[in-house]
Amino acid sequence: MFEDDYLAVIHKPAGIVVSGNTFKTVAHALVQNLQPSKMTDATKPQPAHRLDFATTGILLIGKTSSGIRALAQLFEDKKVRKIYYAITIGEMQKAGTITTNIDGKQAHTNFQLIASVASKRFDKLNLVKLDPKTGRRHQLRKHLASIGNPILGDKDYGIEELILNGKGLYLHAYSLSFKHPFTQKNMYFEDKLPKRFGKIVGPNY
Repeated sequence: MFEDDYLAVIHKPAGIVVSGNTFKTVAHALVQNLQPSKMTDATKPQPAHRLDFATTGILLIGKTSSGIRALAQLFEDKKVRKIYYAITIGEMQKAGTITTNIDGKQAHTNFQLIASVASKRFDKLNLVKLDPKTGRRHQLRKHLASIGNPILGDKDYGIEELILNGKGLYLHAYSLSFKHPFTQKNMYFEDKLPKRFGKIVGPNY
């Protein structure tokens, strides 16, 4: 989606881990898919944050040693704003804030209901905009499950009889905004919703 000598912004497909000990990871694929940096501290490109195996959407990558450190600092200082969209199950209020602790740590997610459709199997399915203020592991999935509105396709935190098999997890990292740590430009990127979201809530989203 974007790259310069310091960083890159890419689309992560579903069904691939960001990094880890397995061969097929986003991290391993970056060298072949990005231009080499011309900076003196150029290094193997590294993801600056994680998205779950089943989550699609925008991922930020560092291409130099100083770039990787600077992006890590932006995340630590909460200066990267990430917006996600999810399809959730069940009756849901129009907007709210979830602050349930995760793994003993403070966690904060704002949500806004964008659209709802009736469903025979699930009663109601919702398109929800999510604005996490913290970045705990599985935060959005755990938070939505905690208020009784699990994400469609979530095998770990969903309601057992309502698991949707074979369609993946309906969670998408939609936009990312931050100030470029080297050029100081305001950066904003959007990765439109996958077509399978439109099949549920209609093509207008």
